[in-house]
Amino acid sequence: MGTAENKRLPQDIFAATAQGDSRPLVDAMADDFRWIISGNGRWSRIYDGKQAVLTELFPTLRERIEGRIRMIPQRILADGDHVVVESRGDNVTKTGRRYDNSYCFVFRVAGGKLAEVTEYMDTELVTSSLGAPS
Repeated sequence: MGTAENKRLPQDIFAATAQGDSRPLVDAMADDFRWIISGNGRWSRIYDGKQAVLTELFPTLRERIEGRIRMIPQRILADGDHVVVESRGDNVTKTGRRYDNSYCFVFRVAGGKLAEVTEYMDTELVTSSLGAPS
């Protein structure tokens, strides 16, 4: 797949997440998908495999964020099999606190599926807003 096709995949995903629909993200993950949360904060770690993302990361977020998780894309850039998405959260925690982190996601697309993402965010904000992950 070329750059344009690879860019379209995250564009479609983030159009859905802006509406609170994470299904396209889940559907696009390869079984061996890897999610890397960069940094040295409490949330920083690597989730190896789609199942790890679905059973370890997503439930932790859902138990702390009210309603559907919303992420609104600000800019999407692509070069070959890498797509960079700058986005902004639009969320409220279950305790009523705003949680509007800024993100930069660097995706690697392979065979029409998401193979890997490295997530950059304000790790202090996620911990102060959502607490430490389980």
